[in-house]
Parts: sequence; C-alpha cells; structure tokens
Amino acid sequence: MMKYPGMGDPYKRNKTIKFLVISAIIGGIAVLLTSFVVNPMIGGQPHNACIDNIDTDWKISFTFEMILDGQKAEVQPNIGITEGCQRAIYTLSNDGTVYAEWTENPNFEIGHFLYISKFKIRDMEESKTEIYVNDRLSEMGLKTPLQDKYHYKAVFTSKDYDSSKDKDYLPELKTSD
Repeated sequence: MMKYPGMGDPYKRNKTIKFLVISAIIGGIAVLLTSFVVNPMIGGQPHNACIDNIDTDWKISFTFEMILDGQKAEVQPNIGITEGCQRAIYTLSNDGTVYAEWTENPNFEIGHFLYISKFKIRDMEESKTEIYVNDRLSEMGLKTPLQDKYHYKAVFTSKDYDSSKDKDYLPELKTSD
C-alpha cells in the first residue's frame, strides 16, 4: 500500500484533509464570484457588450486602414459580429468602414476597435506604432478617440519583422557613358 505524505499520522491526515477542504471551498467561491459578479460587469462594458437587444441612440461610422510591416492589410468583414451577438463596434464588409453604436457616447478609442477585432497588439513594436487621424499623426496613439466620419490609419511593425529586407545594400551600378 502506497503512503502519501501527510497521511500516515492521524493528526497529520486530519490537518491535510482540512487544508484540502478549505482550499476547495475557497476555489469554489472564487469561481462563483467570477461567474456571477465579474463576468456580468465586464460584459456590460460598451466594448464587450452585445447590442442586439439595446436601443442605441449614439451611432457613428468611420473609415479605417491598417499598414502592417509596410503592407496594406485588409479590414476583415463582420468584425464584432458573431452568431447571437453583435458588438458595439463592428464592420459589415471589407471596405474599411467601421460602425460604432451605444446608448450614449462611451468614448470609444481606436484601441477598442483593435481589441474587438482580436488584433495581436502585443506582437507589435510599440515604439513604431503610429495612428493617423485624417492624415495627421495622433499623439494619443491607441487611445485616440473615435469620431464620426473621420479616417483612421494605423501603422504597425511586428516584433519579428526584418526591416533590412526593405533596403537594398548593394552599391549603385556604375554605367559607362
């Protein structure tokens, strides 16, 4: 018969079992708090909530384009739209038009759109990220507020991008006249 640590001596066994029971109770309480308190609070935030059954009086649309590692990236259709849930920021097609709506102005930022689109911002060089609003560089970066009819352009460089392949290190060819 195999002996487990803390199970040989009856006093140690009771102490070990008591510890395991208390740990299980604490774990159960944590799961219940997360399920019934934290998740509903997160789900009620404008950038996380579904707007299917909400009267949305505040509505805007804007255009968005993304340059990733020097190449234009396509804005995917149906960002923020899943079966049974339409998020507050969404796209309908790949033409770059993005829509946002909520009960009142929730002060959405360009970062909220990137979050909803599941863009992997952590894979980007933060120091090289640039956000342009109507062709002017924004000093607010990802916290740039979204406004109706504006054009946003995000320029990202991924951490594993090799910029040297964009340059030609060969000397110029000399031609004889």
